[in-house]
Amino acid sequence: MTTTTDPERATTTEPVRSVTAEPGGTATADSAGLSTTDRVGAAFFDVDETLISCKSMLSFLAFHWGREGRAPARLTAARAALGHQLRSGVPREQVNRAYYRLLRGSRERDLEESGRLWFARERARDLFHPPVREALRQHHRAGHLTILLSGSFASCLAPISRSVGADLLICTTPEATDGILTGDLVDRPMIGAAKAEAARRVMTAFGLDPADCHAYADDASDLPLLAAVGHPVVVGSDPVLASRAALDNWRRLPSPAMSGLLAPAA
Repeated sequence: MTTTTDPERATTTEPVRSVTAEPGGTATADSAGLSTTDRVGAAFFDVDETLISCKSMLSFLAFHWGREGRAPARLTAARAALGHQLRSGVPREQVNRAYYRLLRGSRERDLEESGRLWFARERARDLFHPPVREALRQHHRAGHLTILLSGSFASCLAPISRSVGADLLICTTPEATDGILTGDLVDRPMIGAAKAEAARRVMTAFGLDPADCHAYADDASDLPLLAAVGHPVVVGSDPVLASRAALDNWRRLPSPAMSGLLAPAA
């Protein structure tokens, strides 16, 4: 695992600690630029339809292509193609790679600017899922390390990470040459088993007991991540996760679409 600190990309003063999780790599707390002092646990958060109420990659793509003046029909075709792959049972990792091929030729600087503007727009539209956002605040107050894990990428995730004060952002990293995306990835997508492996490396690097760690996620592909910690929380009603939650008495939170059904906080 290698760690890089992103340069300042917005008006905030805190940089995002962005971690590229390499299967054969290692990490230390020092390399992540974080102290293990008083760390009593960690909380791992999936992002799309868990911490936030939308699918960041598709929402961002629509916004970015709109800024570039791309024809709406191209976005419609791209969404249809990705959706068809998912419905046809194509592994999510392959669909994720297909998404980044759509960004071939894009400039990193342009994507970062789109990310800042997209986040500003979406934040005004109630981007965050209230019960999960509050859970992240509670973990901060408890002194837990907070980590965002996502198959999305830093251009749209970095503003989210900064906004919630996450300690680490671990996500998919598009390959770029001379600041231009090639359409390939630096490593495998941060999906499925890759999330669980990244979480285990973080827990090892910070000397944390998995029994003292938490994870929040909404999709069946996140089952390995949830199973890797002592306090898994299922967000939403995915049938695979709901079945496992019922079997093992895992905690559950409503999906963003159901958040209005929550009883008022005491």
